[in-house]
Amino acid sequence: LVHLLILFYLSIGEDLLKRRRASIDHATVQQIQIHALEEENRLLRRQLNLGDSQVPLSDSGNGGASVGGGCVTEAEVPKCEVIDVAIVCAGYNASRSVVTLIKSVLFYRKNPLHFHFIADPAAHLVLKTLFNTWFVPGVEVDFYPADNIKGEISWIPNKHYSGVYGLMKLTLPKFLPSTLSKVIVLDTDVTFATDIAELWKIFRKFTGRQAIGLVENQSDWYLGKLWKGHVPWPALGRGFNTGVILLDLEKLRSVNWMQMWRMVAEKELVTLLATSLADQDIFNTVLKEHPYLLHNLPCAWNIQLSENTRSELCYSEVSDLKIIHWNAPQKLIVKNKHMEFFRNLFLTFIEYDGNLLRRELFGCDTGRQENYQSQLTAIDEDDPCYEFRRARVVVHRTHLYYIDYDYEPTPDGTDVTLVAHLSMDRLQMVEAISKHWEGPISLALYTSDAEAQQFLRYVLASETLSRRRNIGYHVVYKDEQFYPINFLRSTALRHARTPYAFLVDVDFLPMPGLYENLRRGVALNDMDVRRRALIVPAFETQHYRLSVPRTKADALTMLDNGELFTFRYHVWPRGHAATDYARWRSATASYTVDWTPDFEPYVVVRVAGVPDYDARFVGFGWNKVAHVVELDAAGYEFVVLPNAFVVHMPHAPSFDIARFRSSAQYRRCLAVLKLEFRKDMVKKYGDRATKYLQD
Repeated sequence: LVHLLILFYLSIGEDLLKRRRASIDHATVQQIQIHALEEENRLLRRQLNLGDSQVPLSDSGNGGASVGGGCVTEAEVPKCEVIDVAIVCAGYNASRSVVTLIKSVLFYRKNPLHFHFIADPAAHLVLKTLFNTWFVPGVEVDFYPADNIKGEISWIPNKHYSGVYGLMKLTLPKFLPSTLSKVIVLDTDVTFATDIAELWKIFRKFTGRQAIGLVENQSDWYLGKLWKGHVPWPALGRGFNTGVILLDLEKLRSVNWMQMWRMVAEKELVTLLATSLADQDIFNTVLKEHPYLLHNLPCAWNIQLSENTRSELCYSEVSDLKIIHWNAPQKLIVKNKHMEFFRNLFLTFIEYDGNLLRRELFGCDTGRQENYQSQLTAIDEDDPCYEFRRARVVVHRTHLYYIDYDYEPTPDGTDVTLVAHLSMDRLQMVEAISKHWEGPISLALYTSDAEAQQFLRYVLASETLSRRRNIGYHVVYKDEQFYPINFLRSTALRHARTPYAFLVDVDFLPMPGLYENLRRGVALNDMDVRRRALIVPAFETQHYRLSVPRTKADALTMLDNGELFTFRYHVWPRGHAATDYARWRSATASYTVDWTPDFEPYVVVRVAGVPDYDARFVGFGWNKVAHVVELDAAGYEFVVLPNAFVVHMPHAPSFDIARFRSSAQYRRCLAVLKLEFRKDMVKKYGDRATKYLQD
């Protein structure tokens, strides 16, 4: 816990540290430190007095270290022994809980880990991307499609909110690799407060036919006394909680586990009709009939904070805790005298910088991390543009669909997603855009771990955003000193779920009805068969409270009155001059324009086949220009839409613009990158790209 106090300071800042430490007085902190040193030599024996139904919240089965009044020191898990962990995860929102769990495991662990995820397509995409971009040494990940497992358990009626996924742990001995002999199984809503290797060591204490390690249930659920007429599934005494399980897969396979639990479930469902606590009910009934399978884990390995929890009887000090299990629907608002401590521990890991968990495991590292490091070390540190070179190589940890997403494209094949990027200083624009654009949106957000939580709270508190399920929020975590603008754009673009994408910046508000307008434009311009980029003319205002014009006629009136201007006309006319605003004023049909140097319009493109944004361009300068260059090199035709527009809203200059303007070295490096990019275009597209070298 001393480490955790340090962690509070590093991750959240000194002010927040002082506020959180105020909840634990000085004497308690001293007690925690003392008990932590003595923890290995103590056995907790607490018993809940239930009259005739006395059943202990037991620490039996922990094997202790005490033998005949002396102490025997257990051998540690070898440093390179791989610890296997299985987790069932379904849906976009569940992935956030998994990340917090994984952070807590990684923070304390000293061993290589192999995670086995039973996942639906949504969780698979999110977690695969996350681990592929996290680059944590000594971590391997495998996925097992939940759809392949559903047939084994979908016949079981389940009242629990987890649905069919809450029953999948029953099938692990069958669906995990036959070469896997043992595994730790975790619910997504647990938080570690110690090294997972300590839990792994308990497998050594399994004797005879013991194959399932569980902690006793810390509520009265299986005693059947919570309310009149409450009839739980059969269980041994208080029953056992399946949020943390040790499974000896070899032993379970040898006793034909799949047939064993099916027979039990079929028999009980005749009278009980459905499970109330999903797999936990079936595990408990199996153990009631076959108690020899059970190894009773010390209760500190699953401190359960359910609605009727009696977990306080399990431990005498918070230093005794190993795993906290948030197994109530309301999660962080359970009543417990140590709830503030539990909540702080959980929030600390939520906000902890996951990049700090990329620390090496000496002597056990995999080649994947070494390859990534070799790319970084290959960059010449004496290069005046070293920071720009490094920024291109850095892999940014990415959490796709940070909030639940549920949208199916329109069946006519013309659907368009608005694609943009932002940092926290532009967060207020998300709500404004969503009021002007009813269609799907794909946003890449550049945040720290702590800022991601602020963003989550902002969205959930917004009456407008909390109702939307067609906005894909993709969190890219901060790393390095430059804003990775083109990486963010490509991330948002690649996860647009519609055939077409409107590529724009988050500072622009669409005209009313633009979503339907663009869908009509897609259909009229044969976008399904022609390689075209539809240009949406861009305007700007200097008025913070300006109402966006509703029609083209309104926009023209405001232009004539000086309330609107063509975008960046005063500071960068080359960027949008090729749109030909004079022609647009009277146009009633789409018209084609030619590419010109430094052209950077906002366009609608077909997602399939469109080039990514070039990641070498970071911060301010030529980032969008480079993408339009490649569209031109790839043969895209630029077509201006006659009745569509967006309006840029004023804001303070970004930090990167200030760096560009104040640093001559920044501008020199940008010029170097531009020349290298142009040469790369010639290599990629041949003679037709030589014109870019002449600019």
